[in-house]
Amino acid sequence: MSIVKSKIRTIPDYPKPGILFRDITSLLIDPEAFRLTIAMFVERYQNQGIQKVVAIDARGFIAGAALAFQLGVGFVPVRKKGKLPGKTISEAYALEYGVDHVEIHIDAIEEGEKVVIMDDLIATGGTLEASIKLVQSLKGIIHECATIIDLPDLGGAVRIKEKYGINVYSICEFEGH
Repeated sequence: MSIVKSKIRTIPDYPKPGILFRDITSLLIDPEAFRLTIAMFVERYQNQGIQKVVAIDARGFIAGAALAFQLGVGFVPVRKKGKLPGKTISEAYALEYGVDHVEIHIDAIEEGEKVVIMDDLIATGGTLEASIKLVQSLKGIIHECATIIDLPDLGGAVRIKEKYGINVYSICEFEGH
């Protein structure tokens, strides 16, 4: 975990003053650290009967696709509204100033399929919560949510656990946001 955490850079005042942006691109360019990151997720999920990895646009796709490949299971993208070409369902989530939406193809998950939902980071948990609602509306079974980074000061992982009874597993935590 310490190797992974050490490879994540912090960019102050991005995208606006006062924010400490946790950037995984510095982790991704280090082949050893990236392999270790995916190996940690594979070890956690390889014998859990996972059938699909659901990953959130856009940085969640990187680890999610690698994990799905390593597990030999399907990959399901949750994308921003208007980006998926087929028939979709949509779920809203709150932004600091307004609302946005994410979508999933209606045929992406079959009833009863066991999934892991993956993103790069959990802060307040808005996009993760919207993704949970999408998977549940398709009657998928959520084994767990997974992120590389948790920002516990923002309470997203705790809120998801309390509201949905779903654990959020994160490889590392960063205080401050």
